[in-house]
Amino acid sequence: MPRFTTVALVAGAALLVRRAVRSRMTTAPLWPMPALDEPVSGYGRGSTVPRKVVVTGRATPAEGVVELRLEGNGLPSWQPGAHVDLVLPTGLVRQYSLCGDPADPTAYTVATRLIEAEQGGRGGSREVHEQLHAGVEIEIRGPRNRFPLVDSPAYVFVAGGIGITPVLPMLRAAEAAGADWRLVYCGRSRATMPYLEEIEALGRGGDRVTVAAEDESGYPDLGFLAHVPAETPVYCCGPDGLMDAVTAAMPEGRTPRLERFSAAATTGGTAFEVELRRSGRTVKVAADQSVLAAVREEVPGLMYSCRQGFCGTCQQRVLEGEIDHRDELLTDAERNDTMLICVSRCAGKRLVLDL
Repeated sequence: MPRFTTVALVAGAALLVRRAVRSRMTTAPLWPMPALDEPVSGYGRGSTVPRKVVVTGRATPAEGVVELRLEGNGLPSWQPGAHVDLVLPTGLVRQYSLCGDPADPTAYTVATRLIEAEQGGRGGSREVHEQLHAGVEIEIRGPRNRFPLVDSPAYVFVAGGIGITPVLPMLRAAEAAGADWRLVYCGRSRATMPYLEEIEALGRGGDRVTVAAEDESGYPDLGFLAHVPAETPVYCCGPDGLMDAVTAAMPEGRTPRLERFSAAATTGGTAFEVELRRSGRTVKVAADQSVLAAVREEVPGLMYSCRQGFCGTCQQRVLEGEIDHRDELLTDAERNDTMLICVSRCAGKRLVLDL
């Protein structure tokens, strides 16, 4: 009996140790380094929990544009302006705005334009166009919303090309709420502008929708933005040139609400040092190098995903130093003491990370 008791105690202790190790590895992505009191890694954010969806529909709403219907179980609700991360078959992670119906709990709808390499494409849109067909299962993360539609009796929207995707649910919501709204929709030609027919129907043939097709009328006249009432929010999504033009046309002291296709450049500026406080190491970050790349030379297991400042996987706590934030995700509160090291940099000479 004593021997049986000893064996039982040893087995029980081993089970507890295995559970503790498993728990520690779950909470500390950089195991065996200590876990943070409050994990800040993107994988700790509910919005980045991976979910499986199946492509159940595919359409072509405009030349060079593919629309996908993604169905899955337990899809989180969303509001106009939200986007999801698509984990493509090759492992690439790309962000696409949700442009379907928020009231549909069974599916998400996204659309993407094919961007060739010579146009700055990095392979994600081509993979969507060539590999995502009906029946293909992929992983998604999200949704997240950094471009929310605020309550207002009136709105002004400016969209360029595929930038219409986050704006389309906003138009539907504004129309359903009885709000006064106006849209300037820009594109190379009508044939390349997705959802144009539905948008013109929402405008009911009035002057609320201005279609600015370059092959017909050239660039849009944005002079009216200087006279938009202060209480009317202005939303813009599209190429950088369009967003810069909208920003310049706004009254002095006012800025539009912008949704960018990509994060700011991750390099540029001067070199600096990053101290990894927990490990006692210091790394040098070159002017043409991201913090993530430099730190991973010392900590190869450091988690990351999109490398564009969208997903939050590489979020780390900053103990000292001034941050040059270049992401499209963090809240104002999070920017006080955390950064996304895939894109953001140091505004001085030195940063100290809780790593």
